[in-house]
Amino acid sequence: MATVLDSVRAFFAHAAFAIDRENAGDVVARERLLDRVMGEARFRKSSEKIRRGRMPAEGLALVARDADGHVIGTVRLWNVEAGVDPDGNAVPALLLGPLAVDCEHEGKGIGGALMRAAITEARDRGHGAVLLVGDPEYYERFGFFADKAQHLVMPGPFERRRFLGLELKEGWLADAAGVLVASGRRRVAAELRKAA
Repeated sequence: MATVLDSVRAFFAHAAFAIDRENAGDVVARERLLDRVMGEARFRKSSEKIRRGRMPAEGLALVARDADGHVIGTVRLWNVEAGVDPDGNAVPALLLGPLAVDCEHEGKGIGGALMRAAITEARDRGHGAVLLVGDPEYYERFGFFADKAQHLVMPGPFERRRFLGLELKEGWLADAAGVLVASGRRRVAAELRKAA
């Protein structure tokens, strides 16, 4: 992870932000940021239902910090099963989200830097694909397309055109079909208390 973050930091050395791993001290700031940017509606989304009660995928919870160390952006990826293959085997993948940047810092490349760091880290950790529900016009620049998720569905309401996939390994999602299911580590009560 250090080499990925070092590369992103070097690329954005002129910028007034840095990409870093999320730590326990960032939880409250991250949640406040998400409340400001996305509001209460985020808790009703199908993707949030998949994430509920789970931990992010190992090493795949990132934040952007301003020059004073404050959290101004966040992205997390979550372990999921992207349906099954023709033999009935679960297809492991990641679900990205939420991606959020503080409104005062929009337009500075923070969201793009978080996306590039997250994708690079996911690839370096050997993951095969990343899925998300989001704006196709924004996410296509990172290689996400609806056709990669065409045989998959979310476990609740979603807009088909906004359900996008990125294969980190060629053909990873080609035969995957079915409903996304959470498969990551479960949160334990002690971790939930720390976040409160």
